Amino acid sequence: MLREVLLSDVDVEALRAGKHWALLAARFPAVAVQTLASGEGAQVLRLEVEEWRAPGFDPCTWDPRVFTAAGTERLALHLVGTEDEELARSALEILTRYQGLVGQRNADSSSSLFDHLLDRHRGQYALSEASARARYQHALDTWQWVVWLEPQADLATQLAALFHDLAEPAAPHPHGHTLERIHALLAEAEVDAATCERVLELLSPRGPSTLPGRRALLEKADALSFLSLNSDGFRQHFSPEHRCWRGELAWLLGTHPLPPFAS
Repeated sequence: MLREVLLSDVDVEALRAGKHWALLAARFPAVAVQTLASGEGAQVLRLEVEEWRAPGFDPCTWDPRVFTAAGTERLALHLVGTEDEELARSALEILTRYQGLVGQRNADSSSSLFDHLLDRHRGQYALSEASARARYQHALDTWQWVVWLEPQADLATQLAALFHDLAEPAAPHPHGHTLERIHALLAEAEVDAATCERVLELLSPRGPSTLPGRRALLEKADALSFLSLNSDGFRQHFSPEHRCWRGELAWLLGTHPLPPFAS
């Protein structure tokens, strides 16, 4: 899990008093900002912030490195190359991109059962393949947006966010994942029947839902994940005037205000 941001040659205490560090602390309370020396014993991944901030930089180029490093139990990101508020803002952006590895939880997901389901979920993806890794990142990211949008989100909604990509009929899943397969995964983990039923209802594309608020929350989280993970690539292929781009932004901004770190 990603739990530390390490800094060197900077005054960490002075940085913590800045606006963007305050936003980072509020957005990612589980992540500690510390000096490089505090990372002893962790898998430390050095990342150049100037590279991140360079015009035309594609964040996808970092994904294989970060996800490979995240295979260890304790991951720390060592950020170098800039300072002050620019460093703070970049740290906030980087953690947002990799928030699935932070894995913030609430009372409903802080359990050994959820740990087991996270492991089972990870096992459904061939992470050596770029497309599978991207889908896995999106699934974790959608789950994390759900928890941020609704800190009290129940277990069923969080599981629906986590497993929603596996329910997509057009996705190339080697084991033929469907709602029935997802139900089997949940049942094998001994998720109670009522929770299983709510997860399947949230993921089902057919008929009206008895859980419209939770389904709307899931859709917002899915859209935020799309914008967070894919907007750079979309922007490179389409102009800002492209109607799909404008439509996606208009829909999202019409249903939920911008996150505080986007201003």
